[in-house]
Amino acid sequence: MRAHWSGRLRQVVGDQWSDLDLTFGLADNAILDDVVADWTARLKSQFGAVHLFDLPYLSTMYRVFLLPGNLQVDLSFTPGNKFLARGLRYDLLFGNGLERDQAKPSPPEHVFGLAVVYLLHARACIARGRMWEAEYFISAARDQALSLACQHRGFKTNYGRGFDDLPPETLKSFARTLVGSLERTQLFRALSKTIDELLHNSQDVRELASRLELGLRELALSQ
Repeated sequence: MRAHWSGRLRQVVGDQWSDLDLTFGLADNAILDDVVADWTARLKSQFGAVHLFDLPYLSTMYRVFLLPGNLQVDLSFTPGNKFLARGLRYDLLFGNGLERDQAKPSPPEHVFGLAVVYLLHARACIARGRMWEAEYFISAARDQALSLACQHRGFKTNYGRGFDDLPPETLKSFARTLVGSLERTQLFRALSKTIDELLHNSQDVRELASRLELGLRELALSQ
């Protein structure tokens, strides 16, 4: 077996809200279910851990726990011949790992396209009187626009981790996209501002944004 640890606790700067990630590369003769069950039993009996959920991804199984004091602990288990423990932001505790480059962010065209689809859904939800659903899609579109702003500057884009690193003036402008209430007029206002920010931060997909700008702005026209 091989293992590494990551999460914010391994970083130089951590705080009481940091989590802990432990990843294991399984031996060839190991049975995944047995190993996961053994670690689950240990964390429950020794640390009072509560199993929250599992997340299978490709050949890896993630199991997430909550320990007393609200410490999140994520365990992941991967077959040894696919255990990628080098080239990423963690420390190898024992054993050997395969080399891997950092995962590349989604192409800006993909991010922009997602935002457009979310805006279309938001407009449809407002028309149908589904205000909570409209708020969901406006927020989703805003997140994609923020991701474009981060990607343009070389910041992190996953899980909003680069949002707070954006310039203050950029964040101040994005604050106008927040949905203040579920009133129809407020939803249209937030929708309009989100479209503005998406187009403003589409430097890396300028041609695509120009082709769609007119149609996007029509979405914010209340009826």
